[in-house]
Order: sequence, then C-alpha cells, then structure tokens
Amino acid sequence: MSRIDESRLFIPVRIAVATISDTRKAENDTSGDALAARIAEAGHELAARVVIKDDAELIATQLRAWIANPAVDVVITTGGTGVTGRDVTPEAFHRVLDKLIEGFGELFRMLSYAKIGTSTMQSRALGGVANGTYLFALPGSTGAVKDGWDDILRFQLDSRHRPCNLVELMPRLKEHF
Repeated sequence: MSRIDESRLFIPVRIAVATISDTRKAENDTSGDALAARIAEAGHELAARVVIKDDAELIATQLRAWIANPAVDVVITTGGTGVTGRDVTPEAFHRVLDKLIEGFGELFRMLSYAKIGTSTMQSRALGGVANGTYLFALPGSTGAVKDGWDDILRFQLDSRHRPCNLVELMPRLKEHF
C-alpha cells in the first residue's frame, strides 16, 4: 500500500524522458506526452526530453550523457522493451547500469498482469542505478507508461512516501565511489 505523509517535505526531482522508437516523432509521441504531463503534475521538473531511434548505441550514448549530467536525477524511457529484433532498450541499459533494481520490473509485470494478463511476459521493463542516477525503462504504450508512473514511480519518486522511497536514498547512491 502506498502512503503519502503530508507532514514531510516534498523534494522535486529532475527527470529526463526518452521515447525509444523508429516511428514516433515529437508531434505524435503520446507516451512521452503522458509521462511529461504526469511528471509536471507531480511537481517534478522535466529536465530533458528526446525521441531516439531503436539503436542500442544511440540509446546508451544518451543515457551516459544524462548520467553524467548533475542536472538529471532520474531517467525514464518509454519503448523498446519488447522482444522483437528492434527492441534494444534493456540491452542499452545493461551497458550503463551499476546496479539493477530487480523489483521494479517484477512489480511492473505483476501490476500489468491484472490489466493485460499473460501478455505482460513480453515486457522487459527494468530499473537500475548508474553513477547515482536512477534509470527506468517502461514499455512504449501509453497505457504502460500510465501504469508505470501512476502505480509505481509516482510514489517511489515522492519524498513523502512511506515507509520508504527512492528519493531519500539519493544522497547515498554514490557511497561506493
């Protein structure tokens, strides 16, 4: 159960969004639009937004740039998490991640199962950390973006969420450096 403790201070985070697609452009990026609107509605800052082709090296290059940018706390991608030949977002993530957050993908698929049944097994949604930056890969459908944000990320990126949240861990993400 997700609980917001209104007595705690809300700390906005800076979130970069990438839509991974060979067919979408800024003009028809409904998933990116839905995610950007939810980020703003939650009180966070949209630090950057791009559309990237389904190319693992292009994706990894953009992820590395955001990971190195102190003005980006979180990266969320949408698209490229399926099982077809062009779906390479997880492969790009694995090139840059220091740690996986296995529970994110597991939780996403568990929640998604209630809505789309066994088709959720085709999703390779994942989360992780790289150089103190959180990274999350969501499927490309607008519904999946809404589910990932509304049911998971909205709470874990809210510093008031109890019993714990990802924001309160941010100062400790680089302890191993």
